Amino acid sequence: MTKLSVLMILAGFSLAVGGCDSDPMSEVGFRLPDGDAKNGREAFLYMQCNQCHTISGVELPVVPLADPPYVELGGKVSQVKTYGQLVTAIINPSHKLADGYAEELVSEDGESNMYVYNAHMTVQELIDLVAYLQPLYEVTPPQYYYRVYPY
Repeated sequence: MTKLSVLMILAGFSLAVGGCDSDPMSEVGFRLPDGDAKNGREAFLYMQCNQCHTISGVELPVVPLADPPYVELGGKVSQVKTYGQLVTAIINPSHKLADGYAEELVSEDGESNMYVYNAHMTVQELIDLVAYLQPLYEVTPPQYYYRVYPY
């Protein structure tokens, strides 16, 4: 066998093994249908998400007697907020707590203070909510500043 043949066989084997996903908890293949952003905004307000969340650059009605912290959604981020991350944040808020906030403000005993809407939200509302939120994030490269020392 030539060296090229061996490399081709190894590459094919690697692709075949890499394509197999034996983890039963894998998100591979999971994708909800596209939602309606307008209906997502209505769901956001109907479920009073604005009681605890603000959205960067978006004017939202004030919820009476709402107390901070107002966890900001949208705005400039250094990484894409994927569809899966947003779905997970909504249906399993304790999976990853909000960055940039004191842990005692957004969690209790390591669990998110966010109300879990799973028993009250339809799948369509979830789909629409993600369609509303995802475009509100603007990916910008992180800024690095290097001090230049004199020679």
